[in-house]
Amino acid sequence: MTDRQRVADFIRSFGSDESSETLRRIEEEAAADQVPIIREATRDLLNVLLKIRKPLRILEVGTAIGFSALFMAERIPDEARITTIENYPPRIERARANIRTAGREDRICLLAGDAADILKDLEGPYDFIFMDAAKGQYIHFFPEIMRLLAPSGILLSDNVLQDGDIYESRYAIRRRNHTIHSRMREYLYVLTHSPELDSVILECGDGAAVSVRK
Repeated sequence: MTDRQRVADFIRSFGSDESSETLRRIEEEAAADQVPIIREATRDLLNVLLKIRKPLRILEVGTAIGFSALFMAERIPDEARITTIENYPPRIERARANIRTAGREDRICLLAGDAADILKDLEGPYDFIFMDAAKGQYIHFFPEIMRLLAPSGILLSDNVLQDGDIYESRYAIRRRNHTIHSRMREYLYVLTHSPELDSVILECGDGAAVSVRK
């Protein structure tokens, strides 16, 4: 076991699971079907950010099967609403079923289609945006995300370390990952050098970038 894993396990030993039975069921199904959902450390970060910001309008780019949208729905004010976008038909149907089973259809609006198209038609501002879609597309979504992000709004970008690939030389990773590698590095540079944002990159889960609009 590496020192990094020991630290992660030590931190997680203090965690407490406040999730509903519905979320635990979805998590078990995701593990069985190898569907990626947000990691435990990222959930802890997301939970704290939601409690700090108390957002009323949330945008999620990348629904998958609805786990993170439902996770957020359990931790935000009753009057808050979530808009979430998913492009993959089988996951769209499962997400809709999970949202319906959880009784959250009045709080979560799932938009089916390509985020590159849907984002252009949305009207902001959103005071919390969770980016968890195709990692190579983050940089392409960024202009619309900034258009939609409210002043003092929070942008949380997940999986920015790409299981460690991102801090390796492009020559040390598989050729098929070169495009994602370069695009994610560009995205992180833009986040950390934008005059409109204050950003920090955290070694949390598979890496998370937290950005606050000035």
